[in-house]
Amino acid sequence: MKKRIISLLLALAMMLSLAACTGGETPVETTGSNVSGETTPVESGVKTNFTVPEGGYDGSAVTITFYNTMGASLQAVLTTYIEEFNKLYPNITVVTEQIGNYDDVRSQISTEIPEGNQPNLAYCYPDHVALYNLAKAVTQLDSLIESDIEITRADGTTEILGLTDEQKADFIEGYYNEGKQFGDGLMYTLPMSKSTEVLYYNKTFFDANNLTVPTTWDEMEALCKQIKTIDPAAIPLGYDSEANWFITMCEQYGSPYTSASGDHYLFHNDTNVEFVKKFRTWYQNGYMTTQNIHGGYTSGLFTAEGNDIKSYMSIGSSAGATHQLPGVGDNGQRPFEVGIATIPQVDASNPKVISQGPSLCIFQKSNPQEVIASWLFAKYLTTTVEFQAEFSMASGYVPVLKSVSENPLYQDFINSADGGNFIAALSAKVCLEQENAYYTSPAFNGSSKARDEVGALMTKCLTETDESKIEGYFEDAIDECEY
Repeated sequence: MKKRIISLLLALAMMLSLAACTGGETPVETTGSNVSGETTPVESGVKTNFTVPEGGYDGSAVTITFYNTMGASLQAVLTTYIEEFNKLYPNITVVTEQIGNYDDVRSQISTEIPEGNQPNLAYCYPDHVALYNLAKAVTQLDSLIESDIEITRADGTTEILGLTDEQKADFIEGYYNEGKQFGDGLMYTLPMSKSTEVLYYNKTFFDANNLTVPTTWDEMEALCKQIKTIDPAAIPLGYDSEANWFITMCEQYGSPYTSASGDHYLFHNDTNVEFVKKFRTWYQNGYMTTQNIHGGYTSGLFTAEGNDIKSYMSIGSSAGATHQLPGVGDNGQRPFEVGIATIPQVDASNPKVISQGPSLCIFQKSNPQEVIASWLFAKYLTTTVEFQAEFSMASGYVPVLKSVSENPLYQDFINSADGGNFIAALSAKVCLEQENAYYTSPAFNGSSKARDEVGALMTKCLTETDESKIEGYFEDAIDECEY
């Protein structure tokens, strides 16, 4: 009871703090858009906080700012396509700002929203959007997506303001649906570029020992035991993200993790306790380790050379494929070839793999034409096949459109895939082959806390010698989330 009272007091304090920052109102004034709770119907019957002006884009000169985390090579790709976009919309000036990493983007925008100085659009993750939405600062995209207003571009061609049925269908479904996981069924983001987790394995070692790549966790357990008999000093499997592992297992088992509404934190249940206990046994048997336990990315174990303790499998980000590649030796050769496969499943006939990587969100502004311009630019980046292809090849992330696989340049990229110099292409190929398996978790203010807690929970439980304490660790993690 005492903890619940504290929880309510903290929630009240947060509400008062937000009201103080925004003067009790939303932090931006609006013209032609409603962000104070009033909603506007769109064609599909849903309601949104943005009203599309009559006529859509009026051609007026506007400047929009885009916060992102792109390095020099990606900025070069982006600049090329901004120039192409400006051939269609010369009066829309796009200013890009590289803001450190994803958390830096979140932190800067959080300080700018109370002053109304947030950018027009930004890289985001779902929990970032949930945070921004405490101030109702993010534009709900449904009225824009559904708009059939025809716009004439500078080159004389036309397009509808919204997305065509073909454009909607071209998005990889799991990536697109991430934009409406906030509990109200409305769309808040468009997918920009994505990654997932994949299983990297030492193909040379597997071939030499007639080992089969596992498709289920039961097969993985048997394989780890087999590898230990071949190399007793090895740690067969490294898993980089404890949080991803826990959340993915919830999805694969169909057991509760979190909810965007009602009771948010649902991960303390019998199914989840049992799989954590199972993996604890794996750790105790020396079958696996994780990033936090190991003290660094487990790719370091996977690429270890000589007499160093090594692993023969590593589960990590598909966008980090080059980090899973061993270095070239004095003989000019790599010590082994890398294979890549989808991660093991509880049920191989119903695969589930996590969707990660940045999306785009658009912020509310007093001038609705800025919102329209931001939408047109976001739509251009996310539906232009050529941009998606080139950005994927330069970044290591996966394109969000199915049709990219038909692009000749991207086909050449994928066809070059191997477990050596072209490992990034191999990683992308595996990701594209599992487009129907992607899932996302509910996003709400506190979802990132849940992620942190289940990651810490996995670490604590795997290394605990007394199994009877695991239930208590689950209770503590729930308490940390709630209070």
